[in-house]
Amino acid sequence: MAQVNYTEDNIRSLDWKEHIRLRPGMYIGKLGDGSTPDDGIYVLLKEVLDNCIDEHVMGFGKVIEVSIKEGMATVRDYGRGIPLGKVVDCVSKINTGGKYDSKAFKKSVGLNGVGTKAVNALSDYFKVQAFREGKTKVAEFERGVITSDPKQKKDKGENGTLIEFKPDASIFKKYKYRPEFIETQLWNYAYLNSGLKLVFNGKTFYSKNGLLDLLEKQTAKETLRYPIIHLQGEDIEVAISHGNQYGEMYYSFVNGQNTTQGGTHLNFFKEAIVETIRTHFNKSYDVKDIRASVIAAVSVRVEEPVFESQTKTKLGSTEIAPGGKTLRSFIGEFMKTYLDNFLHKNPEVAKELEARIKQSERERKEIAGIKKLANQRAKKAAVHNKKLRDCRFHFNDKRKKISEEDKLATTVFITEGDSASGSITKARDVEKQAVFSLRGKPLNCFGMTKKVVYQNEELNLLQHALQIEDGLDDLRYNRVVIATDADVDGMHIRLLLLTFFLQFFPDLVRYGHLYILETPLFRVRDKKKTFYCYSEKEKQDAIGKLRGKAEVTRFKGLGEISPNEFADFIGEDIRLEPVLLMGDTDIKDLLSYYMGKNTPMRQKFIIENLRIEKEEIDSELEREVMGMEETPEVVEA
Repeated sequence: MAQVNYTEDNIRSLDWKEHIRLRPGMYIGKLGDGSTPDDGIYVLLKEVLDNCIDEHVMGFGKVIEVSIKEGMATVRDYGRGIPLGKVVDCVSKINTGGKYDSKAFKKSVGLNGVGTKAVNALSDYFKVQAFREGKTKVAEFERGVITSDPKQKKDKGENGTLIEFKPDASIFKKYKYRPEFIETQLWNYAYLNSGLKLVFNGKTFYSKNGLLDLLEKQTAKETLRYPIIHLQGEDIEVAISHGNQYGEMYYSFVNGQNTTQGGTHLNFFKEAIVETIRTHFNKSYDVKDIRASVIAAVSVRVEEPVFESQTKTKLGSTEIAPGGKTLRSFIGEFMKTYLDNFLHKNPEVAKELEARIKQSERERKEIAGIKKLANQRAKKAAVHNKKLRDCRFHFNDKRKKISEEDKLATTVFITEGDSASGSITKARDVEKQAVFSLRGKPLNCFGMTKKVVYQNEELNLLQHALQIEDGLDDLRYNRVVIATDADVDGMHIRLLLLTFFLQFFPDLVRYGHLYILETPLFRVRDKKKTFYCYSEKEKQDAIGKLRGKAEVTRFKGLGEISPNEFADFIGEDIRLEPVLLMGDTDIKDLLSYYMGKNTPMRQKFIIENLRIEKEEIDSELEREVMGMEETPEVVEA
């Protein structure tokens, strides 16, 4: 092995902004382009909003205004405003803030003095302006470097702070804010801070009843078995009911932070639900039967919470809780007292709750035999077939258990046929990308019970490959990507898979794990340049950029794209369209409309929305008649 020198010259000291820009993942998690709700651009916005929320919690400011236009985010609160002499320090000196020695801030989320500094360092443009007692102080930065630092001046604006920033396009490549993700963020702030008004691009978000409002909104079109139980105590709030959907739905929060990955508080909450119900009915119901179809929300406030990352999406604390109790005992005692008392005072609700548990018990026992045989078949198939080409993060024997970081990086592509799966398999990153190959079209399982999943070999193998049979706790891949051809058959397969997941595993969609792979429809090239185009407009733009003759190829199937080309489409520049399930979506109505019998309503929709580009259709027909489906077309730019 070659000798490697290790001297004083190898030791570097980075300033705050260099360190943040060199290792942004340490501060904001993944980067992303805005296509998923945990992408970095939303974390930047959250870091700014958290400071506004802390002001509100302290009793200052009842309105927060947010606007986003052409990638520029602006946030204005009406709290006390940053002390004018410390405006620059608070956004540019690491570990600087006003929360270190304040008891009132001990139940805050932002205790590290990092948040706005990370926003500053990772923005092309960053502006901070504080208003206090008739004066104002403003400072402007570019990628953490101060560019404007004028003196304080008189101003009649209301007390508070204004932050304006534009994420650095060299770090957040091709980013775009999705309003629906921001609205979800703002609704969560509203639910957790009753009486606070948030305004986003003119739309107001306001909640009077906290988590009760959250669950009512999220279940607006669901059929609940009993009215939502809403319980409140000091530093804890809970809302809970049971529906008729498959899977469990939880919304969890710590100190106002939406812990999308759960953590210790959510685990203890699930335990407490089970133990309280067993004790109340004096019956040892199975955990799965009690939690089946649960819809619940829990919010706790603890002193100095310990999260598993700077993005604070998963709580790691176990010991610190109000009153010096462990978090488990704090949540357990609250549920044992408040939920048990509620059920005693509301026997009709208790009766419906127990009836739902018994229904789940019957359903579980009905498919027990089928499930056992199906599991045996799946285990045997896993040894002999090649449907799942796994990634090394999973099949490397040296790894006893995959780390959370590795798990977040994993992706599985669900493909149709051998040719498509072959192309992706050869092009993929074998460390973290897996491929599951479908055989033919999957079953349309709309309106069927979960029994069909075990009876149908293809669906059974798919649920085992993803490891979601008993919920998302053991989900093997962070991103489940449907990769089908861009033709009628491919779209049909995509729809059938969406039906499968929405029918039996809706939480896979709700928690943002399901995506559609976008692949180029056209390749436009000449002897020097090649463009891959995802729409007719992109194709025309590419032809215009090439001066002279351009060769245009229309990709009809994934199997037509060579592995070398495919590597570009599933690498760093992968285009994924998230499958979003908003809170007011009724899954039953949605699937009934698209996958049920041909209703007059759907026929009317098809007729009214059918748009045919005549020239494109004529061109396709001409190539098919002449047997030239894969022959490139040459056009003059």
